[in-house]
Amino acid sequence: MTFDLSAVGATSEPTTISWDSKDCILYALGIGAGTDDLAFTTENSRNVQQVAYPTMAVTLGVDFSVMAELGTIDWTRLVHAEQGVDLFGPLPVEGSATAVTKIANVWDKGKAAVIVTETTATDHASGKDLFTSRSSVYIKGAGGFGGERGPERKPAAELGDPDETTTCVTTPDQALLYRLSGDRNPLHSDPWFAEKAGFERPILHGLCTYGVTGRAVLSAVVGGDPSRIRSFAGRFAHPVMPGDTLYVDTWPVEGGTVEFRTRIDGGITVLTGSAEIS
Repeated sequence: MTFDLSAVGATSEPTTISWDSKDCILYALGIGAGTDDLAFTTENSRNVQQVAYPTMAVTLGVDFSVMAELGTIDWTRLVHAEQGVDLFGPLPVEGSATAVTKIANVWDKGKAAVIVTETTATDHASGKDLFTSRSSVYIKGAGGFGGERGPERKPAAELGDPDETTTCVTTPDQALLYRLSGDRNPLHSDPWFAEKAGFERPILHGLCTYGVTGRAVLSAVVGGDPSRIRSFAGRFAHPVMPGDTLYVDTWPVEGGTVEFRTRIDGGITVLTGSAEIS
């Protein structure tokens, strides 16, 4: 597989995106929020103002079609490696924006390639940027094209015992609900497709695990106030099955950073990352 590295910096056509109260509620339910989270799951509860989960931004406006500018991509070899979002203010419960996705970087890892895209959404009402989401995809067998290797991830510092561990139980049908926020990949719903992909049954969306983790961090570290989340970035390490229990460990560190790790039974780490809070 050969990439045209001159395509780095290429952008998608601007796309108009919009979302409303119902979309925010559907996303909240999809990441496991419920009756203990009425500010996120209802729009008409007395003395409760509806708010949106910050991680919902990663479901809005991403246009991976721009990656075609690099050349032919074997999508069957592609896996989601990392996801992050920078928020320039609280995500509104409803709004419209113009979204543009850019090829930010292409890294040659030898046996694989990593493509990094960035999507920026600009609010129609104010003209200000709302957020920039960043996605890294890992393409097996696509390396060796002579590009730069890119930054190497430093081993995570030994943080000791977490300050807090939040337990989040996913449901067997959670992927069927989360997919209504936009990702209709049959890997998460069709048993036949999942088996062809090498799984015994459909797996949970990585971005659902990301959202569940964000919900746990929000509760454990900032008392449920979504306006305090300035960025949230994670690296995917292992698939999660609907019905798995997630254990989210958090370590607040100096400088307004929170390190997190999400595990499933057996001590298997499925997601690691950090959040910046105000």
